Amino acid sequence: MQKNNVKIFENMDTKTKVYLVVIAISLILLCVNVMAYIIPSIILYAVIIIYTIWVYNKRESEISNYINELTISMDSAAKNTLINSPFPLIILETDGNVIWRSSKFNKEFANVGINNYIDEITKEIKMDIDNNNIPTVDKEIEIDEKTYHVIGDYVKIKQKDKRKTSKYMTILYFIDITETKELLNKYNDSQTCVGIIMIDNYEEIIQRIATEEKPQVMAEIEKTLYDWSNKSNGIMIKTERDTFVNIFEQKYLEEMQNEKFSILDKIKEIKTSEKLQLTLSIAISNEGESAYDKYQNANDAMDIALGRGGDQAVVRTDGKYSFFGGKAQELEKRTKVKARVVAHALEELIKGAENVIILGHQNGDIDSMGSSLGLYRFAKTIKDEVYVVNNTKNLSISSFIETLNEQEEYEDVILDKTEALSKINSNTLLIVTDTHKKNFVEVPELLDKTEKIVIIDHHRKSADFIENAILTFHEAYASSASELVTEIIEYGTNDIVLNQIEAEGLYAGIMVDTKNFTFKTGVRTFEAAAYLRKYGIDIIRVKKWFQSDLDSYNVIADIVKKAEIINESIGISEYEEKDKNANLICAKAADELLTISNITASFVIGNLGDKICISGRSIGDINVQIILEKLRRWRTYYTCWCTA
Repeated sequence: MQKNNVKIFENMDTKTKVYLVVIAISLILLCVNVMAYIIPSIILYAVIIIYTIWVYNKRESEISNYINELTISMDSAAKNTLINSPFPLIILETDGNVIWRSSKFNKEFANVGINNYIDEITKEIKMDIDNNNIPTVDKEIEIDEKTYHVIGDYVKIKQKDKRKTSKYMTILYFIDITETKELLNKYNDSQTCVGIIMIDNYEEIIQRIATEEKPQVMAEIEKTLYDWSNKSNGIMIKTERDTFVNIFEQKYLEEMQNEKFSILDKIKEIKTSEKLQLTLSIAISNEGESAYDKYQNANDAMDIALGRGGDQAVVRTDGKYSFFGGKAQELEKRTKVKARVVAHALEELIKGAENVIILGHQNGDIDSMGSSLGLYRFAKTIKDEVYVVNNTKNLSISSFIETLNEQEEYEDVILDKTEALSKINSNTLLIVTDTHKKNFVEVPELLDKTEKIVIIDHHRKSADFIENAILTFHEAYASSASELVTEIIEYGTNDIVLNQIEAEGLYAGIMVDTKNFTFKTGVRTFEAAAYLRKYGIDIIRVKKWFQSDLDSYNVIADIVKKAEIINESIGISEYEEKDKNANLICAKAADELLTISNITASFVIGNLGDKICISGRSIGDINVQIILEKLRRWRTYYTCWCTA
């Protein structure tokens, strides 16, 4: 009893304790003055204490009863909420054991094999538990043409036998969001898409067809485009002689993609007296808060379409690019004005830089190194501190590198990765040649060290291009980067004299990428080669750089020997051995497959050890780049050399 009273006094609030102390002090002072009040004071104080304890106990009992009633009410409310929940719900364990289903759940899924869906959810939960994650369910599933948002948190069940595996239990709520999804889809479908359509070879058509035929051809082109736009209830506006802007609702975009932009093939059916084939480049975007933003994004997509050679559609959605078409060969632009403009702009950039670093792509080839040396001589006539990065040595350029190492001038010019990173700063001009891909340059880390980046490349443009370049010379029609660099050297304002090995490197780059002047060879290719020949190129030495050793040749022969022919025109083979030079072996084997009669495209798969490489080649209508880009969805690594 004493203990209980002590507990009561401990639990009393501070105000009550103060009052009791004040009363006690007052009574003591009274008794000191009048001794006769001692006994009455003790009795009075005892009565006050007893009354205080009685009041406190009564209040505590009332509060306890109130809490009990409230708890019972809450439990009852919770049970009623579960039983009468407007959402279908189910209580189950991780082993799939169903503890209880609500009446709404039974009614909602009476005619549906719901157990299969529950089993799938349970499997996912078990995987989370096996990975030591406390599972939380938050997913959308389709059940009988309806969409449900399934949510729930799992809690661990206490096991009496600790040796047993821990169990988890949850309440899963199935919230019908079908109408919400439909409204969201309607909203998304009603959003505006902006497309830009450009006639690739407009200038050539206008120049070559007869004057009286021009109105007829242009009228047929415009009618074809307007008819195509009308299918999507869009608005087609002609903004320039060769350019149209198309505005339509997003719900028609999927239909266009499913048809693979049939307008690309339809426009080619238009006949001209000169038998010229018309091609289009199409760029579409639905990204951006305003129509202007979408137009700007479509413009960026058009740059990619033109950089890939035209005759294709590029769609930009959610920051990603999709490509359609691209079967036609790139059209050679006969004007050299751009080469002259780029040469002059590059000179100004070199003058304003502290130093210049030139680099090509990973696993560099002779075109990458040859164009790098040509740019080195171009920059060296303006700036003293110029370097070339070569971080890899492989079979394709080993002979060339050996010859280069014999030249004293290049002893301190060729840098590896570590040396390049130590030389670069924010005022360095970084020139990237023979590639435009961020993750494919020789040393990707260099791209983050400076904002002064120049790109010179001839490959069809891909989605992972370097975005922050201040100068780009990207011509998909060109045979090689060496061809483009030769034009820059030729049209620069400075009097540039190439060393023999530099001229031979550029010439070798053109030879390799054109397969000895047989593929992608235009008028300007021969003009560039003629310009280089005046430097007294030793053709025999150049040819020796391309020679393979006997072991490599035998490996290539074995790859070709076991090739399979698909559809009588596509050669496919593989190089099974783990080899760090597998990408080069595969490239040479793919080239060799194209020498076989009727084969117009070839693919060779190789094993680099921790990565897989695929080399693709084509001399026909098959665009191997588009095929290999599709494979990027699952690939670990791929390398693509495209000749069509």
